[in-house]
Amino acid sequence: MSQLKYKRVILKVSGEALAGSEGRGINPEVIAHLAMEVKKIHDMGVQIGIVCGGGNMWRGETGANLGMERAQADYMGMLATIMNGLALQDALENLGVPTRVQTSIEMRQIAEPYIRRKAIRHLEKGRVVIFGGGTGNPYFSTDTTAALRAAEINADVILMAKNGVDGVYSADPKIYPEAVKFDELTQLDIIAKDLKVMDRTASSLSMDNNIPLIVFNVNEAGNIKKVIEGENIGTVIKGGK
Repeated sequence: MSQLKYKRVILKVSGEALAGSEGRGINPEVIAHLAMEVKKIHDMGVQIGIVCGGGNMWRGETGANLGMERAQADYMGMLATIMNGLALQDALENLGVPTRVQTSIEMRQIAEPYIRRKAIRHLEKGRVVIFGGGTGNPYFSTDTTAALRAAEINADVILMAKNGVDGVYSADPKIYPEAVKFDELTQLDIIAKDLKVMDRTASSLSMDNNIPLIVFNVNEAGNIKKVIEGENIGTVIKGGK
């Protein structure tokens, strides 16, 4: 059996990553690919929590810019993350991976309410736990949710699964071909260089709780497994300052 560098992880999947090349909605092929990647590390005995974004369907910030009340727009975004979570749960269970969705907004007919101790118990029993609904509060991103849940469940690392981007660059490599890729950074570097990895609230939370972060390309088969085994792919953002 392969040596595991990380035993309990939070996988942060952006909404855009679930949309694939279309950029909007849920792409069943992309969801199936992601589920297969998660199954590989689940079969290795890794405990997995997943936080889904909702940007493939709705962004609270966009709604606010169009004149909506920001809190109302954010609540719509939270519902989008739950829809993504349910789609991912279905794909994982089709592969025989036991999965629970826990939401920060109660909707008992379709998911469990988020209860920290229950989530940890699920992980210990070998179930994947998908955390939907963000933090349950407006104005907080799903990056912040990932950092918060990672701290709550004592995760070893946050894995930032990116759509087609293999790490953190000095600028957008799709627009600026001369952009330089970073192999290793600190959270303070992220804030000082204003690198768009996660928002400042999420960075501060990760820094204060000493949680490392790995940014990598989820589209390439086997990448999640490589990260778990400690292979140097993507960009490592060290916990602490």
